[in-house]
Amino acid sequence: MRNFILLFCIILGWRATAAELQFNFGELAAGGSLTNFHAELLGGGAPPSWKVLPGLAPSAFSTLSGGAQASGGGSVLAQTSQDATDERFPMYVYDGEKFRDLRVTAQFKIVSGVAEQMAGMVFRFQNTSNFYIVRVSALGKNIRFYKVVDGARAEPIGVACDVLPGTWHQLGIQCEGTHITIWLDGRPAMPTLVDTTFTEGKIGFWTKSDALTYYANATVDYTPILPPGQSIVDRTLAAQPRILGLQIYTLGTNGSTSILASKFPEERGQPGTDAELSAIKDGQVFFCREHDAVLITLPLHDRNGDYIAAVRLKLASFFGETQDNAVTRAHLIIKVMEQFCSSAEDLQK
Repeated sequence: MRNFILLFCIILGWRATAAELQFNFGELAAGGSLTNFHAELLGGGAPPSWKVLPGLAPSAFSTLSGGAQASGGGSVLAQTSQDATDERFPMYVYDGEKFRDLRVTAQFKIVSGVAEQMAGMVFRFQNTSNFYIVRVSALGKNIRFYKVVDGARAEPIGVACDVLPGTWHQLGIQCEGTHITIWLDGRPAMPTLVDTTFTEGKIGFWTKSDALTYYANATVDYTPILPPGQSIVDRTLAAQPRILGLQIYTLGTNGSTSILASKFPEERGQPGTDAELSAIKDGQVFFCREHDAVLITLPLHDRNGDYIAAVRLKLASFFGETQDNAVTRAHLIIKVMEQFCSSAEDLQK
């Protein structure tokens, strides 16, 4: 069962068009783990154990802070292995997407901890030795931003704040280029930061030592990172808007093809067929006729004439059009696309 919802929508006040990702812990059984996530541990101590706990999420009518709040009956995410090792930093990293410009928010409640009482999120995560983090401490009564580069933690930046344990709060992080803005309970927590170390990466949840913290209602609004191949598709469609369909297929490490770029964004990632595979491997051309349209699949070449991808075109047909006419039209479109793509790297990096 999917435990998150991905939808394309309009995000007013931040981006003209963006995607939204919601992590719905309530769809999981008690003790379950999220798909597309993996656990990481920086430092020593026991391995982390991230679990879904039922019936502990805040009510939809609860305020973010200040006083007791009713449980909404939904599930929360928590790191339940409470090892008090000092330099122990469990993380739970989302693998489904990398993010560049984003706004991520999550509710958290610091429940307990003797050595530490903290909550936090990692972002622009590369690996356990390279990432940004924002963390909040109930014991230290502060909020801090810092970065880890090659395993070394830089000097933290932050301010004092009163974060009550046992109370739901909301943490927010926004990245726009090199600018990083941090919110706590809907208000800016500190002046906007500027850092050029990491330009994109993954996101994840974070705790320290024996802190037990609940996370709920996490949402990411973001601008998808598109492969350069999508720019080629968009440019081609802008020049020839009467093209009914256009997809670029690439060959994966598993030997199958999938859509790298498309006229219709929701198609990206969908698997290809034997036709696309044969076009990439052998340079074969495939033709199919539909009502008032033709479908042509043919290879895309690099500067040396080698096959690097397959292109599937859907073109409006005209009365009396032959297969040769249609394939010739498709070849002309391919030639234009190849002007912007001299190597396989031009499609994906």
